Amino acid sequence: MSTFDFDLFVLGTGPAGQRAAIQAAKLGKRAGIAEQRLTLGGVCINTGTIPSKTLREAALHLSGYRERSIYGASYSVKQNITMTDLLYRAGTVIRHEVDVTRHQLQRNGVEVIPGQASFADPHTLRISSMDGHSAREITAEKIVIAVGTETTRDPHIAFDGQRIFTSDDILELEELPRSIAVVGAGVIGLEYATIFATLGVRVTVIDKRPQLLPFIDSEITDTLVYQMRDSRVTLRLAEGVKSIEPFTDDKGDRVRIVLDSGKKVIAEKALYSIGRTGATAALQLQNAKLSTIDRGLLAVNESFQTEVEHVYAVGDVVGFPSLASTSMEQGRLAACHAFDTQAEAVPDLFPYGIYTIPEISTVGRNEAELTKAGIPYETGKAAYKEIARGKIIGDSTGFLKLLFHMETRKLLGVGILGEGASELVHIGQAVLAMGGTIDYFVDTVFNYPTLAECYKTAAFDGINRLG
Repeated sequence: MSTFDFDLFVLGTGPAGQRAAIQAAKLGKRAGIAEQRLTLGGVCINTGTIPSKTLREAALHLSGYRERSIYGASYSVKQNITMTDLLYRAGTVIRHEVDVTRHQLQRNGVEVIPGQASFADPHTLRISSMDGHSAREITAEKIVIAVGTETTRDPHIAFDGQRIFTSDDILELEELPRSIAVVGAGVIGLEYATIFATLGVRVTVIDKRPQLLPFIDSEITDTLVYQMRDSRVTLRLAEGVKSIEPFTDDKGDRVRIVLDSGKKVIAEKALYSIGRTGATAALQLQNAKLSTIDRGLLAVNESFQTEVEHVYAVGDVVGFPSLASTSMEQGRLAACHAFDTQAEAVPDLFPYGIYTIPEISTVGRNEAELTKAGIPYETGKAAYKEIARGKIIGDSTGFLKLLFHMETRKLLGVGILGEGASELVHIGQAVLAMGGTIDYFVDTVFNYPTLAECYKTAAFDGINRLG
């Protein structure tokens, strides 16, 4: 028998940590997991992915956004939408997901230890109790760090959680503002910007970069920009922020943002979303002979091992792409590698799901990447408005785009903007994984009426472009 308390111990109960611990348990190993929060699930369930997507769904429903193209721009399910309306739905979903997580860990025999974990030495962890009055030391043969990230905060900004706040504070907001400035046009910033805009809030987005989401096909981001501006969103791109400060005048409590160019943006609230920092500060990494790189993140190899061979790191704490889906897979792969179990993944075919309004999802390579690689390709497109299902659901702006090799007709990439994009993309992902061509879509019969028909329409469009 091993002299260690656990064969594998995980720090953090987010998607990556859950999957690593459960995978180890399924391999017959003694697995344990520590969580410093009062509830399980990490940032994903408590303040990140689940709350933001639930708020998005509540906003879409209550605002009547999906039906406006049919019933008119003034249509809404509820007048005077409040934060209470939005947060009610989020609270219900969060409680359910926490319960599911707890049940999964229990039925797989994973021991959950509440408290803040830190390294005493490379194989020993000290877990302080939630009240800080006691601690427990445990040893583990293999350790997985899956502590995730926390919002990056500028120490010169007076965050109060109400007027000036980060995405982690969204669930604590007391009222829906009439205007908001979003500093940072990354995925999180844009998701919340479009949610607020859908609710009728006047939104200003500020970012140093001249282009939104540079890793996404430019045709998709151009369409997103058009839709955002149509929702009265003001974009201040290629603009740095000099200062953010609260002030009060005869119009009430507001926020003033001064840009490097001298421009000033005035809004009721400011969402600061310039990135996230690895939640590693309390881990005492030096005791395990570990060190962080930029923004508290950990460097890992292709097997998710850190510079200390038996210590792995997975999920957001290792950086891009920082998606719940990829984090789960990283946790599984790390646990399999730790115990010499064969496991494979196809990282080039991980899909991206960006829950802006409208929704975006892509898989495979985009036009810029194919052009840079010198690969001869052609495109095929299908607009939702061409498809009966698109008209039924009231989405007249969505589209699906296929990229394929001009000579072999092999599918190379899929990009979608519109309702259901993150679901629809998996059809293309499957064809990419099996090395299929666009002829697959021509020969396949899709249910009618469905958005999936876009694949057939786009395939025909691409073939016609070949002449």
